Amino acid sequence: MAAHKTFQVKTSSDPNASSVMLIYTGGTLGMVFNEDAQTLVPFDFEQILSQIPEINKFNFNLTVTSFHKLIDSANVRPDHWIEMASLIEENYDNFHGFVIIHGTDTMAYSASALSYLLEDLNKPVIFTGAQLPIGAIRTDARENLITALEIAAARRDGRPVIPEVCIFFSNKLLRGNRAKKVESAQFRAFESKNYPALATCGIKIDYDFNVIKPFQPYSKLKVYKKMDSRVTILKLFPGISKEAIEAILTIEGLRGVVLETYGSGNAETSSWFIESLHKAIVSGIVIYNVSQCNGGTVMQGRYETSKHLQDIGVLSGRDLTTEAAITKLMFLLANQQNISDAKRYLMRSIRGEMS
Repeated sequence: MAAHKTFQVKTSSDPNASSVMLIYTGGTLGMVFNEDAQTLVPFDFEQILSQIPEINKFNFNLTVTSFHKLIDSANVRPDHWIEMASLIEENYDNFHGFVIIHGTDTMAYSASALSYLLEDLNKPVIFTGAQLPIGAIRTDARENLITALEIAAARRDGRPVIPEVCIFFSNKLLRGNRAKKVESAQFRAFESKNYPALATCGIKIDYDFNVIKPFQPYSKLKVYKKMDSRVTILKLFPGISKEAIEAILTIEGLRGVVLETYGSGNAETSSWFIESLHKAIVSGIVIYNVSQCNGGTVMQGRYETSKHLQDIGVLSGRDLTTEAAITKLMFLLANQQNISDAKRYLMRSIRGEMS
């Protein structure tokens, strides 16, 4: 793993002040306009106080570390998730919280993946980003970053207020593995249809402690370092051909498929379709059913058009997002030796990702 560029921004002389590590992976938030080249270029975070002088008013200490090679989030791969998780593991005992600056396009995938890789996490890991660069006049970058830092530093009775992986964006704090990007042109880019916001930020930050993961005082962080990319997503549509289905299900080495079905988990009942899925399951491929809808849940067996899936061994992903489902498949297939154990964990919540 390449060395990371790290520096400190000391804003407090209080020895008991919170400390936050800011991990910059890339993305729109960290861009500024270069007048000479007339293009957007990565911002040097050593100059963060010149762009966001409000940080000086925080009573906590900030350490900034940047990926050696910044990444556009469209290029994010599982090895980047492992790198983020490893950075948190290496620095876990030295900081009260972590903020990860990340591009918005795949942020929900990364937040979901980190939630699985960081077992028994007891500190905040807050993903944030922006729709406009930090150097833009009307940018959302400053507010998103300032509030994400404040949340990461927040403690109550000596304990972190948010002991889990989240996304903060446009005044909402969402559980990371419940969030989905839904907008590319508006500031409110993320939503969580199947789980309430953990906090809403207006004049003050209102935390909903009924839905925040409870702090576990005796748990110890365990970090996993493997993800299995031999998975795919199969989205159904009216008229999808047998050839297309079979081409996907016969990919060499394929181990798992997230099947995006209609409504509450429904799919066509053609004999060739059911037989293709059944043949794949018999060959050892795990098929995981999630809905194409942003909200609601899969209820296999409620209608005839989903009972066939249940009968042949398709697993219900209930109210999982596609992002949480595909990363959960990657995680469990990589870290469970027994496929039956992987299937058992797929059917239940392991990080608050499903109801």
